[in-house]
Amino acid sequence: MKRLHFPLENKEILQELEAGELVWISGVLLAARDQTHRKLLSLLEEEAPLPVDFKGHCLYYVGPSPAPPGKIIGAAGPTTAYRMDAYTPKMLELGVVATMGKGKRGEKVREALRRYGAVYLATFGGAGAYLARCIKVCTVVAFAELGPEALFSLQVEDFPAVVINDTQGRDYYQEAQSYWERELKICKS
Repeated sequence: MKRLHFPLENKEILQELEAGELVWISGVLLAARDQTHRKLLSLLEEEAPLPVDFKGHCLYYVGPSPAPPGKIIGAAGPTTAYRMDAYTPKMLELGVVATMGKGKRGEKVREALRRYGAVYLATFGGAGAYLARCIKVCTVVAFAELGPEALFSLQVEDFPAVVINDTQGRDYYQEAQSYWERELKICKS
């Protein structure tokens, strides 16, 4: 089990990660969903400045629910990652070194992850209240008008995730499914 601290100053640590490995994340996660991605790409097309430097960051696909009284944030469970597939190669080009959500990524994203030496992490769907306890500070960075789809900065401590796609091109979901089909004789089409 490895510990990652974002933003990464040196992304070589990503080369050491293997598909299926559990990681603990501390530092800052940038949180964004569909609407924020669309706005960011519009800014790029207009050659306008971006609200943050994405270099070394992990983008967490989450739209947190409102914070209950006395809490920093509401439930903060992951969004289905493939919804961001159209935007991911461009975000990697901007310096993002990891993305995190739930579910599989498409082939174009897996190719882009290999090309840029980045990883895709998954965290635990259905555990939004638990994951919120790992978030120590939540700040809207840009696009506040989008509500839960705004761009957030989340200061996290010991945030759990699993490496799904590593920098070598391995895909934990594919490997696990092959194992289940071969060894356990389940999930066959």
